[in-house]
Amino acid sequence: MQIKGTLMLLGAAFFWGTTFVAQLTGMDGLGPFSYATGRYLTGFLSLIAVAIFTRKSRAVERRKKNYQRGFLIGLLIGLVLFIASSMQQIALQYSTAGKAAFITCLYIVFVPLGAKFLGKIIRRENWLGAGFAIVGLYLLAIGDGFSIQIGDAILFVSAFVWTAQILLIDRFASKVDLIELSAAQIFIVMILSFAAMFSFETPHLSAMLNAWFPILYGGVMSAGVAFTLQNYGQRYAEPATAAILMSFEAIFGALAGWFFLGEVMSSREIFGCVLMLIGMLATQWTLIKKSV
Repeated sequence: MQIKGTLMLLGAAFFWGTTFVAQLTGMDGLGPFSYATGRYLTGFLSLIAVAIFTRKSRAVERRKKNYQRGFLIGLLIGLVLFIASSMQQIALQYSTAGKAAFITCLYIVFVPLGAKFLGKIIRRENWLGAGFAIVGLYLLAIGDGFSIQIGDAILFVSAFVWTAQILLIDRFASKVDLIELSAAQIFIVMILSFAAMFSFETPHLSAMLNAWFPILYGGVMSAGVAFTLQNYGQRYAEPATAAILMSFEAIFGALAGWFFLGEVMSSREIFGCVLMLIGMLATQWTLIKKSV
């Protein structure tokens, strides 16, 4: 089951990382909340289709395993998700993508601390893996001349909000209907993004139609599929391990930028990827020993 959770969380990281390319192209002519509205509307519709298709099997699963409905807790977690994703989008206007990847993924460190505060047992390999991963992220995302700007400060605060989202998922993932949880999360982010779009931006339908593919990919694969994979993956993985696995979105983002946008990774960045891989393996060391 832990391997299943690992694969799901890596899948979520893959879709989040590759969505970085979609966000870069989709934001041409769109404000952050306009893109978010289209993205999460698409994600919500895709999850509604999944919910309808799986309603009978999920009803049986709830009766068999005593799962609760996931709508109400999903709305709460969706509020946290909206705050985190909005802060990230706004901060990107004042910071670089590299700094954003590094500072946001500081949840690698904050999640074990928060989990320990909530009474979770954090093994030595979790701390070792977090150390390798954070150094790897630095090498991957941060160049020479590191400095803190207003956007970086916003991103730093958002890392605490992402931490709260991860810990909330860990708290409820084993107890509720996860499709309902995912749909409720995305629904509340969609509604709040819609309200923010009309409050702070002047949306244009033509611009959203021109960005249909980045919106579709970001909505279905990132908002719909990835957050659902996160919910299911955290049912089987400890929060500290989950944080490191999900931080691999930085690696997948760098690879997607190279493949689709022609960006080239330096030897420093490649070494950072290697350290992140070592960090992931370190967190799985107990499982690896049992499998050998």
